[in-house]
Amino acid sequence: MLDMEQKGKKELLPVVGQSIPELALADLSGKVAPDVARFLSLGLEGSDNTRLAYSNDLASFEAYCSTNQLTAYPAAVATLAGYVAHMANLPRKLATIHRHLSAIAKKHQLLGLPSAVGSSALEVLLKGVARAVGKRQKQAPAFTVAELKQAISALDLESAAGVRDRALLLLGFAGAFRRSELVALDLEHIELKEEALVLHLTKSKTNQAGEVEDKAVFYASNPLFCPVRAFQAWQRMLGRTSGPVFVSLLRGKKGEPGTPSTKRLSDVRVNRLVKLHLGEKYSAHSLRASFITTAKLNGQSNEFIKNQTKQKTDVMISRYSRLDDVIKYNAAYSLGL
Repeated sequence: MLDMEQKGKKELLPVVGQSIPELALADLSGKVAPDVARFLSLGLEGSDNTRLAYSNDLASFEAYCSTNQLTAYPAAVATLAGYVAHMANLPRKLATIHRHLSAIAKKHQLLGLPSAVGSSALEVLLKGVARAVGKRQKQAPAFTVAELKQAISALDLESAAGVRDRALLLLGFAGAFRRSELVALDLEHIELKEEALVLHLTKSKTNQAGEVEDKAVFYASNPLFCPVRAFQAWQRMLGRTSGPVFVSLLRGKKGEPGTPSTKRLSDVRVNRLVKLHLGEKYSAHSLRASFITTAKLNGQSNEFIKNQTKQKTDVMISRYSRLDDVIKYNAAYSLGL
């Protein structure tokens, strides 16, 4: 009798596919075992910055649904289409709209619900939105090595702020770091070898599994612009061998930045420091974009570049390089006319 009841329940379970992992992993009661659910959630989550962006996007979507008396989960194609049109009319950038849809799709996954994101009708609508709002997205510009050297030369290396910011800018650029990776660095992750400084990353945006990835930063001929020496000078000022590399500074008696604290620097502060020293048009993302652009101009292969950036495809290298100045970067220069 029990076998018949179990069989009946099993037949009532919906046919599921890979797009509904929670249902696919459910037992006959429709529940996911606690130990399975924990790993399932980790598999569906992204980086800390991605989760933060997604939470804000979902709050916006849920508010839209509440205002218009629509069901958010599962969201019908018509609901998603209305939300896309709503964002396009605000207006929002195409990349922002796609990120909102990614957040909505992820929430459906976490709830074990089918998602209409990616449906044919919605894709057609997005093509129309792309034509209306334009596909060219605002990207962090790349600075030149000359601009970086000028910024470094202007720092007060007698102060903790100057020593820290020199190390931050040079390591960020030479290591092609994301700002989230920079602020996550611990002294225990850094190994000084004869040839280079090796930085061991335990986690990054494209490496959520915790497998260690290494970046190598090399000595420069000029000590002022050497990322290895800049790091060593900053570590001496920190006076320790463990804990966060980049930290905020305690205020001195006159309110000026003084000695290093033990509080890890925020990624927002990193962004502000790049703007402060290199110019308002730049951002923390310019550190990474500038590395890729400089490396491409110096004839480095995509494979060599990916070995430092840890990007997975050549497409991403093309996306990050800032070689779109039709006059400055053009093969027509080499025609020999």
